[in-house]
Amino acid sequence: MFAEFTKGSCHVVRTTIAVCLAVSLAPWVGHAQEKPDESSAELSRRVTELSALVQKLQARVEELEGKPRASSQPAVSASSTAAPAQSVAPQDAAAQTAQAVSAPPAAAPAHTALDFLRGTTVNFQIDGYYSYNFNAPIGRDNLLRAYDVLSNAFSLNQADLVIENAPDVANGKRFGARLDLQWGQATETLQANSANELRPEIYRAIFQAYGTYIIPLGSGVTVDFGKWSSSLGIEGNYTKDQINYSRSLWFNYLPFYHMGVRVNYKVNDVLGFNYWVTNGTEQTEPFNGYKDQLFGFNLQPRKSVNWTVNYYLGQEHPDVTFFPNAATGSLPGLPTLQGVPFEPIPSPPTGHLNIIDTYATLQASPKVEFAFEGDYVNQRLYTNSLPGYTYGGAGYARYQIAPKLALAWRAEYMADHAGLFSGAAQVLRETTFTTEYKLAEGFLTRFEWRRDFSNHPYFLTDTLGLLKKEQNTAAVGLVWWFGAKEGAW
Repeated sequence: MFAEFTKGSCHVVRTTIAVCLAVSLAPWVGHAQEKPDESSAELSRRVTELSALVQKLQARVEELEGKPRASSQPAVSASSTAAPAQSVAPQDAAAQTAQAVSAPPAAAPAHTALDFLRGTTVNFQIDGYYSYNFNAPIGRDNLLRAYDVLSNAFSLNQADLVIENAPDVANGKRFGARLDLQWGQATETLQANSANELRPEIYRAIFQAYGTYIIPLGSGVTVDFGKWSSSLGIEGNYTKDQINYSRSLWFNYLPFYHMGVRVNYKVNDVLGFNYWVTNGTEQTEPFNGYKDQLFGFNLQPRKSVNWTVNYYLGQEHPDVTFFPNAATGSLPGLPTLQGVPFEPIPSPPTGHLNIIDTYATLQASPKVEFAFEGDYVNQRLYTNSLPGYTYGGAGYARYQIAPKLALAWRAEYMADHAGLFSGAAQVLRETTFTTEYKLAEGFLTRFEWRRDFSNHPYFLTDTLGLLKKEQNTAAVGLVWWFGAKEGAW
């Protein structure tokens, strides 16, 4: 209470000083302008009286603030005050005096406790759709779809929160971090496969979480540690950055994410190299002791052309079996991982997975864009087994008719000879036509017609056990996003 009273009193005193000076000097300043000879002596007297008053008020201010009065400070005299009155215009002198007394003290530097958040972006995306399958399948299930999995239903594909603080080498900051949280149907697709993730419920909402450090070698070696979205395949997770609304068959087949360490080195503006060491394909926690690797490079011979080549080597066979639904005590003698019992698989298979993936984009003109993808995948159960293989690719085209209107097309081919993707030996094809209308920056709509077809009856119908060779769907997708992050997410 005393501190508050002191501050208030000081403020009142300072205000009194300013008012006294301004009120007392103003009339005499005007009079001095009209009759300088007659008013000079009177103005000098007034200044002397005000000087004495200022000293008394200043002493009171120092007393209220708890400061000792400086004895060495020279007193204001009539001669020292009168001289400026003769050399400076009287009205200027009065204005400067009042301004100097009444001016508030200089503001202290702003508190910087939250400076560590500088450069951090917080971004949101909401992605929903309505899809209709003309097969009217039992369960309203759109087969082979990654995200638009339901027919005849208003669906929430994903709700995303992306927080990023990127490195800024130009300003001396070599580290950064990123966190992508996700909820909705896409989350179940990304991390629901118990054949890959032993405990998917632990990490399901965390799509990406990694830290970055740029080593000062050459042009800079970027190192990421954590969980990140896979760059195998041209398509990605966030709908706003894709050509079509639905994802391709190859997006659904190739890995969605990895956990480990990745290194990128950009030799120059044309060539860059990538190397990864990961727990596996879509394995936040590994189910064996093998560490997968990726070797890749990126070429950009000109701004309109970008070409990526990846080779991925993995071993996707577990060496333990978990019993997630069993109580620890019901299986005595077994080791446990956070309460979940497991046992080793005798002589586990160790055959390798090989993925060769390449894709390129071409910006033919400001309005026309093309993209291509080619993939080859083989996998062995044991090192001496015959491999199962799947191969094919996809082509894309996009035409920006107007600033808010665009048309897009995709066609793809997948020879799934061993059923590695679909679970059946077949040849799959699909074509997709998409019309995009962007209502505003941060809000777009996509209208899509898609046809999937096979060389064998495969797709569900409204009759149990009756399958068709084709599946036709129509969809409307709505995407909202906002945040300070620029470019593709």
